[in-house]
Amino acid sequence: MLVALTIATSVAALALAAWCGFAAYRDQPTKDWHFIGMGVVTLLALVQLIVGIVQLARGEDPAQGTTIFVAYLIGSFACVPGAGFMSLAERTRWGSLTVAAGGVVLAVLEVRLYDIWGG
Repeated sequence: MLVALTIATSVAALALAAWCGFAAYRDQPTKDWHFIGMGVVTLLALVQLIVGIVQLARGEDPAQGTTIFVAYLIGSFACVPGAGFMSLAERTRWGSLTVAAGGVVLAVLEVRLYDIWGG
């Protein structure tokens, strides 16, 4: 895994979580600019997914097993978009809080991906 990409994705996810958490604190639903932030974080997770698949295709093996690594890769990619879709269904402060929780979960998944790879 690329350490810099893992750190960048985690930091961006935590920044999104703080931003949407602040919106929830101010009793605001997710806005268009929040979805732009979710797009940026999702793009970083997509790059992480591609890098992970390429490394597996080159024959590199994660320390804790390929199956769990692929499961975490897919989960980390789907985390923020899933939270974004749920926030569309709940157009209150709870939608923003859902995205904030999704950002925190993504950051934790990124740390776990690094650990599974053998970091």
